[in-house]
Amino acid sequence: MSETSKNSLKSLLLKLDCHFTWNLQKEDIEVRQTEERIDDQLEYLTVKSKVTLFNLLAYVKHLKGQEEEALENLKNAEEKIQEDYADQVEMRSLVTWGDYAWIYYHMGRFPEAQAYLDKVEASCKKLSSPFRYRVELPEIECEKGWSLLKFGGRYYDRAKACFEKALESDPEHPEFNAGFAIVVYRMDDFDKDGAHVKSLSLSPLKKALGLDPQSTFVKVLLALKLQDLGANFEGEKYIKEALDQVTSEPYVFRYAAKFYRREDKPDKAMELLKKALTLAPTSSFLHHQMGLCYRAQMIQIKKATRNKPRGKDKQEVDKLIQLAIFHFETAVREKPLFVFAYVDLANMYSEAGQLRKAEDIFQKALGQEHVREEEKQQAHFRYGRFLEFHRKAGHLALHHYLEGIKIRPKCCSPLVRALQNLALKRLNQNSLDAQSLGALAFVHKLNGETTQAISYYERALTQDPTNSEYIGALLELRLSI
Repeated sequence: MSETSKNSLKSLLLKLDCHFTWNLQKEDIEVRQTEERIDDQLEYLTVKSKVTLFNLLAYVKHLKGQEEEALENLKNAEEKIQEDYADQVEMRSLVTWGDYAWIYYHMGRFPEAQAYLDKVEASCKKLSSPFRYRVELPEIECEKGWSLLKFGGRYYDRAKACFEKALESDPEHPEFNAGFAIVVYRMDDFDKDGAHVKSLSLSPLKKALGLDPQSTFVKVLLALKLQDLGANFEGEKYIKEALDQVTSEPYVFRYAAKFYRREDKPDKAMELLKKALTLAPTSSFLHHQMGLCYRAQMIQIKKATRNKPRGKDKQEVDKLIQLAIFHFETAVREKPLFVFAYVDLANMYSEAGQLRKAEDIFQKALGQEHVREEEKQQAHFRYGRFLEFHRKAGHLALHHYLEGIKIRPKCCSPLVRALQNLALKRLNQNSLDAQSLGALAFVHKLNGETTQAISYYERALTQDPTNSEYIGALLELRLSI
């Protein structure tokens, strides 16, 4: 095929509605771990059909350069379509055929790519689509939503929009409602501001469970959301129901374990996590949760001994620290983009007195690029706490609290409190500290308290008259009056 013909074929492939045109970027995931997670879901997750999982796994295989394995998974998807949707084969095959066309194109097998492109075109015509290579179907929006969801937090807004669009066509569809509820739950978790819990997912989760009462996955997420809102007893009822329904579903075990860990029952949580790890031994989430449980046990001993464990208690604390470190290390090894596991690992090294090691890990967390703003903000906050309380470097801690606030000024209550407390403490020691005065000025400006902000910036500039940030902020405030 000539270069012109090849480019012409590619321009047509770009009009398809499939994984290759959904802007799913390789750098936003850990490919190996995503592959393993999909494998686990194919084996253990109870879903109506596994077509979506096989299609997505084919795309992930392509990202690894394993085109033959990708074709094998598309073949599996085709077989499942015949089994699960015998009366809707053409409609349900559009994404699979689009993926086939792209994989054959990447393999240089252009006649096969053209053949699948032709199949999509014929189906679009048969389904009376106004588009040559695409049909607007809620089922395709749903599959796109699931795929975006699997690619992580940076894709949640787009995933939510897909499920919303699908629901416009069929508001009572169980799968569309489940997808929408799950993505909103994930967004609630990301968007919470300190202790303030968002509850936008509560109603969607209840509706999704009402439409599919056997969905253990939705059931455990609803339990966790109820726990967030203080309805622990009702939440545990759903956890027990879900556990009674399954014998080998790691996703139920992991969320049930999270529920019991947050109930301050780490022993019960670890019992469930160990079951889950026998089924999914490389899961970064499970290892992170194990680490959190060991940390919770350590905290229990420290509280009981008023933070001064001795003898056997001290030995047990040291043992728990090392166990937590092992599981946090495993979590970040399996998922190098796991910011929360990095900061938990760093904090555990600081508990062990290994401050240099903790510093190195915090720097890795702060250096992550393909992560959500919430994760970057949390890394700055936790590093600031480390600098303030372990390194006794208040000036550096102030800097990182400020950087964290700037990332998401509307969701930063813990950072603002930490910044204010540290700045006031430093001013009690030195009332002329320009950095602390500037920090308080920034907080007043953030809160819309113009007069107080101007006053603090003026005081800061008296001590640091060439600071361009203070000069710019003060000018902006004066012009706003």
